[in-house]
Amino acid sequence: MSTSPPRPAACWPVPPYEQVEETELSDFLAAWEDWHTRALARFPHRIHPTAQIHPTAIIGDDVIIGPGVRVWEFSTVRAGSVLCAGVSVGFNCEVTRTFLGERTILGHRIGMNRTLVGADAHLSASVTVAAISMWSPRMSNPEREIVLRAPGGLYRCGTPQFGALIGDRVQTGNNISLGPGLAVGRDCRIASGVTLAGRTIPAHSAVTAPHTAEAHVRQRPAQRNPPAPEPACGDFRQVSARAVTEQGR
Repeated sequence: MSTSPPRPAACWPVPPYEQVEETELSDFLAAWEDWHTRALARFPHRIHPTAQIHPTAIIGDDVIIGPGVRVWEFSTVRAGSVLCAGVSVGFNCEVTRTFLGERTILGHRIGMNRTLVGADAHLSASVTVAAISMWSPRMSNPEREIVLRAPGGLYRCGTPQFGALIGDRVQTGNNISLGPGLAVGRDCRIASGVTLAGRTIPAHSAVTAPHTAEAHVRQRPAQRNPPAPEPACGDFRQVSARAVTEQGR
């Protein structure tokens, strides 16, 4: 299986990140720290002057931030992350060792670690991307290698810390748990409530959670005791479930 990180269109030229699309995922993960060290050495200003950083946001000393980026209140961006041109990081996010492609939007309360996101992606509120397997003997010192299930067999990432590879133009709902070890193809849609890890999702896929797609609505049993009297104040009316269902027939 050939798994490549997202397009570098996202990043105004930041060598060596401009080679990211042509690099195998496992090779990139092995070289990521070295790549970032080289990028910092070649960048005179690691935060572009047009970027807007809220005073309450925390930005690590080794973070690279491109033109037009916005980081909102109480968010933290750290550990060698790269925010490419036009990225928006919403309220109260935590972005750790993550590459965000051009014009990608993170909603509020998003946490991601060791993750690569392509251009024009939109992740809604409360999306979490985990990078460490809970099956490691000690999660504080992970040892278990991250492995993806792919159509051609197992893909070994070569590292115990990898969250997700999220392609260009992927959009998500909220309250979603991703990773560790996930590759999502371009133009995918992931509905609210989904949990995904250790696998690949083909491009142009739609992923929904069974509990949302198979919701059941049923009528409650009739009350055996008379209902309590209505409150004296206000003009509220109690409508029984049966009345609602009869109106819909």
